[in-house]
Amino acid sequence: MSKFKELLRQSFKSEDTEEWLDVHFTRPVGLVFALFWNKLGVHPNAITILSIFLGIGAGVMFYFRDLWHNVMGILFLMFANFCDSTDGQMARLTGKKTLLGRVLDGFSGDIWFICIYAALALRMMGQNIPFTETQWGIWIWIVMAIAGFVCHSPQSSLSDYYRQIHLFFLKGKEGSELDNYRQQRAIFEEEKKNGTLFSQLFFYNYANYCKSQEKRTPLFQAFFRKYQEKKGQGINMESVRKRFLDGSRPLMPYTNILTFNTRAICIYLTCLIDQPWIYPLFEMTIMHTLYIYMHREHESLCNSLLYEISKGKDV
Repeated sequence: MSKFKELLRQSFKSEDTEEWLDVHFTRPVGLVFALFWNKLGVHPNAITILSIFLGIGAGVMFYFRDLWHNVMGILFLMFANFCDSTDGQMARLTGKKTLLGRVLDGFSGDIWFICIYAALALRMMGQNIPFTETQWGIWIWIVMAIAGFVCHSPQSSLSDYYRQIHLFFLKGKEGSELDNYRQQRAIFEEEKKNGTLFSQLFFYNYANYCKSQEKRTPLFQAFFRKYQEKKGQGINMESVRKRFLDGSRPLMPYTNILTFNTRAICIYLTCLIDQPWIYPLFEMTIMHTLYIYMHREHESLCNSLLYEISKGKDV
């Protein structure tokens, strides 16, 4: 048991960035699966592929309105999430990291939710808009597109970015996956000369993903450039690093809320009571309000630290 607890602790990215439900439920179950699959010699990429099929299966189940199908959808999505946790834990514990793994891990969750959003739209097309006698029809696709592409997608990408930033200041580059557009674009240019079409497509898309994160965080970019510049000049930035972590740490629960568990629970509940229209409303109101607040507070933190180090205060 003590060995299991130690392995579980090693599989965490950090206590700051792990969600309570993941620490006490998803990660332990994922680790049990990871140890089991690793003993059988199964590669983490195979687990990620399994999670994709489970996520698609969840979407299919949520199309139906009866209780049995919706319970199956919940179980499929829960097991997809366990597999997603498993592949990451296996990769960290065994060092089995590949470019294909990065691609699959990055897109698996997107595929789950695209299928789920499409299934919910199909489910609701013939239903009436709440408190009216008018059917949703094509309008539900517009609502789901706004919930998915305008709200869900930027929420998840910025939450992931903020977690990687926090891990960078907490553990350094080796403990974070904080990448930037210029770096990834340079890798893409190299891949154009010698790499496969697969690697070229990955680094092209990943570079643009990084670029979208950077465009939404101008004050962080300015602060980070100044921070790196001062460090490059041999100036001790430890107090700035600690103040950044003190300001970033209270925002980490928001990054967790805006990723998987909260929206998955909302989908479970709204499908079980056969009122799935509540989910996109929840996404566009409560979740997006939290996103705006998180973004504003993070940029404000970076602005204040930028001012301090630009003026040479308390560095």
